[in-house]
Amino acid sequence: MAKCKDRNEDFKDSVRSAALSLDYSESKVAAIMASMIMRKPKQKSPFTKAALRTLESIDELERFILKHRKDYVDLHRTTEQERDGIEHEVSVFIKACKEQVEILTNRIHDEEENRNSKSWLSLRGDGSHADLIAHRHGVVLILSERLHSVTSQFDQLRAARFQDAINRAAPRRKLHRVVNSSSVKPSESSQLDLEEHELSSEPLRLQQQHLDDETRALQVELTSLLDAVQETETKMVEVSALNHLMSTHILQQAQQIEYLYEQAVEATNNVDKGNKELSQAIERNRGSRTFLLLFLFVLTFSILFLDWYS
Repeated sequence: MAKCKDRNEDFKDSVRSAALSLDYSESKVAAIMASMIMRKPKQKSPFTKAALRTLESIDELERFILKHRKDYVDLHRTTEQERDGIEHEVSVFIKACKEQVEILTNRIHDEEENRNSKSWLSLRGDGSHADLIAHRHGVVLILSERLHSVTSQFDQLRAARFQDAINRAAPRRKLHRVVNSSSVKPSESSQLDLEEHELSSEPLRLQQQHLDDETRALQVELTSLLDAVQETETKMVEVSALNHLMSTHILQQAQQIEYLYEQAVEATNNVDKGNKELSQAIERNRGSRTFLLLFLFVLTFSILFLDWYS
């Protein structure tokens, strides 16, 4: 994010230079500078700084996903190990962002508990504090929804990779079956050839044995490739299930934060109503106290008058 630079001092220097160029006196320049109300920007709170850092991390995660989108989906651009590395980095990014959101949520709860432990209810300050808590709950809700939106983009890429792995595994399974059936037929035909042509030449037998060895080696290689694909499919299913579970938890947290935000707003309204009721009670108490003093004064004067009269 681009940071804003404070140019107030530069502006003041420009105004002073322009005033001196117009032959203003020092007293008039001082009056002009004093009339300028240019306050420094208010310092951001630690919560705001942490929220901005979390937003920057989420934006960086989205840029990383968009940058490696083609590398992750296209099989001809990267290898399986490189795609696994991209997925691992994205998982680390998501975990870090989730931890930052949880830290913000815990900080809000800690501030609420500290506030409640200091004072149960006060006439001044509670309304603004409740508004601040509600605002922070809204910030955490926005960050959670933003993180869920970014993770859903990577879920789509992961689902595409998983579907492509399934599509590539299906023809290899058929090829494995064809190789098994073909390996049986050459063995049977070779046995018949050996029985019928026992007096064949030695080079022919060596060539046949060489072909059989190549067939068995090809079968072993295809079997190992099939096992690797099946293992990859299992890992992809597990990772997809874990990611879906994590997305579900993030969505549930977003719903809980939204519910807490609504409760905070309702609590703010209740506190405002309570402050109004207390103010009215104080006014009524003040009026009744004035009436009581007036009554006691009249009663005392009446007693003194009756005593004097008698």
